[in-house]
Amino acid sequence: MSNDWRDFGPDPLSPPLRAALGVFVRHGYHGASIRTIAEAAGLSVPGLYHHHRSKQAILAAVVDAAMQEMLDHTRAADAAAEGDSPVGRFENIVEALARFHMARRDHAFVASTEMRSMEPATRAHHVHKRDEQQRMIEAAIRDGVEAGDFVCDHPEDAARAVSSLCVSIASWYRPDGPLSPDEIVERHLVFARGIAGATTV
Repeated sequence: MSNDWRDFGPDPLSPPLRAALGVFVRHGYHGASIRTIAEAAGLSVPGLYHHHRSKQAILAAVVDAAMQEMLDHTRAADAAAEGDSPVGRFENIVEALARFHMARRDHAFVASTEMRSMEPATRAHHVHKRDEQQRMIEAAIRDGVEAGDFVCDHPEDAARAVSSLCVSIASWYRPDGPLSPDEIVERHLVFARGIAGATTV
């Protein structure tokens, strides 16, 4: 992973979960039925229940897989920064998040919009992973402030703003749009550096 954190490759979801993801995107969690998900997966309802015990369990599995993939890539991006540079770590993390939200638009959309549909334990698990990702951004900013690379009085708020900037990509990015993924990454790195108060461009 340390060498290929920019490459997300094929969707790692199992066929039933990928089918469920599509149904959640089209109909929302509450508008999705187990029968609709089973039909989309090419399974009977009992066959779907053989894999997942409930619709809530399906949502939890979809979101957990997405969050774990995002964390795996951002951790690898953080670790891959040359010389453990705070700026390098920050830029790698932002790039990994931007690329995740382009490569996994539907996953990110469901993880964001269906928090309201999660049962408490599922929501708490999701929030814990989301907060871990945000703490990586915050740590890079704080270390950059100490090194004189960033001027930022509120690293926690800045990290939240950078995270929101990357999350928003999933709502508008289209593979056939006017900007390539590399161009979008570079543009968002400029925005993120500004938020963090980079002392050099």
